[in-house]
Amino acid sequence: MGTYYTIMTCRNSETIIEKAILSLYNQTIQPDYIIVIDDGSTDKTGVILNDLSKKMDNLFIMTNPDLGYDISRVVKNWNKAIELRGIKNLKETDYHMIGTDDTIYEKDYAEKIISFMDKNKDYAIVSGNFDDNDYSTPRGAGRFIRHSFFNKEYKRYPEKMGYESAILIISRKNGFKDTILNEARYDHTRPLGQNHHFYEFGASMRTLGYHPIFALGRFFLYFSTNKPIGRIGAIYMLYHYIFYKPKQDGYDSMYPKEIRRFTRKIQMDKIKSIVKLG
Repeated sequence: MGTYYTIMTCRNSETIIEKAILSLYNQTIQPDYIIVIDDGSTDKTGVILNDLSKKMDNLFIMTNPDLGYDISRVVKNWNKAIELRGIKNLKETDYHMIGTDDTIYEKDYAEKIISFMDKNKDYAIVSGNFDDNDYSTPRGAGRFIRHSFFNKEYKRYPEKMGYESAILIISRKNGFKDTILNEARYDHTRPLGQNHHFYEFGASMRTLGYHPIFALGRFFLYFSTNKPIGRIGAIYMLYHYIFYKPKQDGYDSMYPKEIRRFTRKIQMDKIKSIVKLG
């Protein structure tokens, strides 16, 4: 069966970090290694991580200085973890998994995902689910990424907002599929997106070139169902999509034209298919 390693970032997670790591460590198919980046915690997170690393020989800890909370560092920390794998000459695996400090996975979560991806080589990105809603794209937490795709196209995550969606878009552009396995389950231990008021949900839709009709449709879906981000989250999302002003470069900049064009193409194809069904 395929192999994998897990990346996790955390900050001030003393009440939840141990359970999150143990849920990965105790998987029926254990990750070859777990790389945790502590982004400048000021509570006891660092102490807990240090104690865990003495008990787990496959747990690697990276610690950043305290520079305050900044969501843009998440993707930079993911890339630091990927770089550490090379620096320490850790074993190459078939997949990597994105874990978070606020997720608890059922014991056979990884086994279910890997079993599916091993049998379906045309799927580049797969995740489980945390509730009973019918989502169209893999979740961020618990996401598995196939290395034969990732290492060819990127090797590192694009350090721009919308990086999770960008990987999905590029995989589709290259003929790969993605899905959610609802039978693979995990739980969130804190509310979704509580730290950023869904700024990135809307702003990244602009940087990725989302079609206005598609963005409006997403707003109405989230607002009418009150899930997964709630009605206030849906309003924040739409507001930032409309009023966000991209920068010339850096984390807040636009994606290349070919990615934005392809994004709109697949969205328009989906809109047309919905109209035909109606």
